[in-house]
Amino acid sequence: MNSSTTLWEYRLQSEDAGQKYLSILKHKFHFSLKVLQHLKEGERVWVDGHFTYLTARGKEGEVLSLQLFAEEETTIEGEDLPLNILYEDDYLLAVNKPVGQVVHPNHRYPCQTLGNAVVGYWQGRGEHRLYRPIHRIDRNTSGVVIIAKNQFSHQQLAWQLERGHIHKRYVGFVQGLLRENSGTIASPIGFAANSFIKRQIRDNGEPARTNYRVLHRYAGVSFLEFTLETGRTHQIRVHCESLGHPLLGDDLYGGDTTLIGRQALHSSVYAFLHPATGLPLVIRAPFPADLKDLLKALKP
Repeated sequence: MNSSTTLWEYRLQSEDAGQKYLSILKHKFHFSLKVLQHLKEGERVWVDGHFTYLTARGKEGEVLSLQLFAEEETTIEGEDLPLNILYEDDYLLAVNKPVGQVVHPNHRYPCQTLGNAVVGYWQGRGEHRLYRPIHRIDRNTSGVVIIAKNQFSHQQLAWQLERGHIHKRYVGFVQGLLRENSGTIASPIGFAANSFIKRQIRDNGEPARTNYRVLHRYAGVSFLEFTLETGRTHQIRVHCESLGHPLLGDDLYGGDTTLIGRQALHSSVYAFLHPATGLPLVIRAPFPADLKDLLKALKP
């Protein structure tokens, strides 16, 4: 088994007896039909070390083993770039994305992206994988980004994300002093008029909910924690502007750039269930240097 292959194993319990392996994987572990089809076509399913069919029925105590994926070629060019790894195992990679770096290559940013860095890191270890980020954060937002290392992990984490089982926490500095210590902003978001970049509150926009809590109040600045119930583009930035308290440094949404030249927003915590073990996993990203400098500059 090569370095780009992961073996997933499960010992059948009493409630699994008589069930088809296909049914166990689909209903108990939420395997997608696409992943199951790939397993079937690749003959990558074994029971107690012997090849089996997904339609066969299981017995209590059997060990079901799956070779989750083989090598996969990517069209992203690998580059030797710095990569701040927070966590890594056979199923996922968590990194602390720096300010100014785009998550995925595009026509405006074809290189020097997080995708180029991750692919280059894998290639340096002799691994060939597709780049599968679970979510994206803005170029000038720092913090946690999770990358699935195989199709199974991507499908499992996407399933959690769609159902609100992944908890994302951000911290940011906004202009002014909020009266309330906590609250929820539930305003729909859509494109601003005549713009393909800027968003705004719109009655016909997509539903969006942001919860916030004041962590500290400085002179004219509030330090907030945000938890998201939805994941719209620029959600925190737009919702903060709608409160009349834009993020410091966020010139697109009216933020003052005197103390910092980018939106003072950081993806600090990403909590979810591990795609293979089902156990809780919490990824935390420390502050980057510019936010540490901002803290020093703020007056009590």
